Amino acid sequence: MKKLSQKDLKEFLDEKAAFYEQPKFIETDPVQIPHLFTQKQDIEIAGFLTATISWGNRKSILNNAHKLMELMGNSPYDFIMNHSESDLENMEGFVHRTFNHKDLSYFIKALQHLYKRYGDMEGFFKQFSGDEFLQDAIHFFKKEFFSLPHLQRTEKHISDPHKNSAAKRINMFLRWMVRDAGAGVDLGIWKSISSSQLSCPLDVHSGNVARKLHLISRNQNDAKALHLLDVNLRLLDASDPVKYDYALFGLGVFEKF
Repeated sequence: MKKLSQKDLKEFLDEKAAFYEQPKFIETDPVQIPHLFTQKQDIEIAGFLTATISWGNRKSILNNAHKLMELMGNSPYDFIMNHSESDLENMEGFVHRTFNHKDLSYFIKALQHLYKRYGDMEGFFKQFSGDEFLQDAIHFFKKEFFSLPHLQRTEKHISDPHKNSAAKRINMFLRWMVRDAGAGVDLGIWKSISSSQLSCPLDVHSGNVARKLHLISRNQNDAKALHLLDVNLRLLDASDPVKYDYALFGLGVFEKF
């Protein structure tokens, strides 16, 4: 595709972002799971666990995310803080692709550790957030999250930008928590972190569209490609660069751009 001027590109992507960032987007998207809750900690936990399993078939993601909430009695925070070993044994049937009940049991223990130490997840990310991006905070989050005894295999379920991962799922979780809730899709419950610090949840769909629009030139969807995308999206809107995730994702998934 011919390279658009920055003005034309911004107009095109602004229009597409506004078209897709509508409440109807929720009907087919995993963001519907944290929308089931009103308490901050419930929203955080539902969002984080849902984002963690958000890869593969979307119908399967939604089914398993709803199942996860049911296993926690539809009270995620209360379950995290007050679960017993027998409660964890009830998780034994759970599996989503390579994320199994052993991984889930550790995630529950690690979340309890985080909440006891930091009060909520926002507090942790705020403490380690930089001035411009949240990639360092994601790195330190993973480090803290796996500070308890655990199976090595479980670590693969949280990506590390310092190991050249685009960390798509956790960047999506951060978008849900931070971006303003005005359009009715993202939840905007974290007030101490700015939308200007967010990074796009880069995946195969948004990556392919970004390349066609000359926003990135790198072939891999890795941390280096994400940095290029971050820089270019900030040229279009420095205060809310990740609104363009809706445009890139919508163009890729719904319009086969």
